[in-house]
Amino acid sequence: MLIQHTALPVAILLIAGGYFSVYFRKLTIGAATTGVLCGILIFLGIGYAGLALLAAFFLLGTLATAWGRKAKTQLDKPGDAVQRESGQVLANAGAATLLSFVAIVFPAYKEVLLLMAAGSFASATADTLSSELGVLYGKRFYNCLNWKRERKGLDGVISLEGTLIGIAGAGVIALIYRLFSVSAGGMVILVFAGLMGNFSDSVLGAGLERRNFLGNDWVNFLSTLFAAGITLVLISVF
Repeated sequence: MLIQHTALPVAILLIAGGYFSVYFRKLTIGAATTGVLCGILIFLGIGYAGLALLAAFFLLGTLATAWGRKAKTQLDKPGDAVQRESGQVLANAGAATLLSFVAIVFPAYKEVLLLMAAGSFASATADTLSSELGVLYGKRFYNCLNWKRERKGLDGVISLEGTLIGIAGAGVIALIYRLFSVSAGGMVILVFAGLMGNFSDSVLGAGLERRNFLGNDWVNFLSTLFAAGITLVLISVF
C-alpha cells in the first residue's frame, strides 16, 4: 500500500515544522512547502530513517549558517542566507528525494537507496558545515585545484579546519544512519562519501561556479548526487 497509515501524522508533523521554520525566518514559504513535499516523499520511500537524516541536516545546517553571522557578513561571499529558499532546499535534499522516489517504485532496493540517500545528506552536511564554519575557524585557505593560497570565502577555497569540521558533520549523519541499520560498515562509507562529496563541491566551485557556468544550487545538488554515486560504488566493492 503506497500511502501508509502513518503517513498522515508524519505529514502533519512536517507541515508544523515547515510553519515554524517560516515563523522563525529559517525558510521562505516556498522553501517550507518544498521541504514538506520532499519530506513526505523521503518518508514514503525510505521511512523514518530518511526523516531523521533530513532533520539532522536541516538542524545542523541552520545552526552553522546562523553561527558567527556578524563576522561572516564582512566577507564578499558571507555564505548562505539565514532564510533559505526553495532552490537551496532542492540543492541539498533533492538527490535524497529522487532516491526515495526510486525506493517507492522499487521497494526491494530500499536499503541500498537509503544508504545512498544518507551519503547525499553526509555530503550536504559536510559542505554546509565546512563552508559556514571553515571561514570562521580556518587558518590557511587554498584553492582546491592548484593549492595556491587564496582569500577565504571564495568558491573552491578550502582549509584544513573546515575540512575536519565537514568530516565531523558527515560523521553525525553516519551515526544517525547507524541507529536505523545493523551495518556498522555503512558508517565508514558515509563519512568517506561525505568527504568526497564535499571536495567535489569545492572542485565544481573553483572550476565552474567562479566562471558562472554553474550556480551554487547546481553545484550543491551535483555534489550530493556524486556522493550518492560514491556510496553505491563502495557498496558494490565492499
